[in-house]
Amino acid sequence: MTPAEQIAYVRRYFQLMSASDIDGIIALFEDDAYVLSPFLGKMDATAFFKKLGNASQSSKLTVHDVLLGENGRSAAAYFEYDWVLMSGEQIVFQGVDYFTFGTNDRFASMSIFYDTHPVREDVGDKYASA
Repeated sequence: MTPAEQIAYVRRYFQLMSASDIDGIIALFEDDAYVLSPFLGKMDATAFFKKLGNASQSSKLTVHDVLLGENGRSAAAYFEYDWVLMSGEQIVFQGVDYFTFGTNDRFASMSIFYDTHPVREDVGDKYASA
């Protein structure tokens, strides 16, 4: 995969997130991929995105930048997440998702980085009931 294709692939992930296309998102990941989440810890990617879909009413993600790793097998995206939960509560925060690419050029893993303190103060753990 060329660097331009990697950037497009990362941006496609964010487009699918904004469209709430959970099946499309899952298809971007290797079968054994995982997600590291500040709220949920390490989870199988399919289980994580299904849980996210069940907790979400809508999402709008704005990508500010995509950076490629030195080894050619990773990328990071700096973004703003405007997230509406099933309860109707809205959360807006900035974060970074760090992706590794697997042998099939799909995502092998994703690590999510953001300051959870303001989010938890505002709304608590909204995944608890999802």
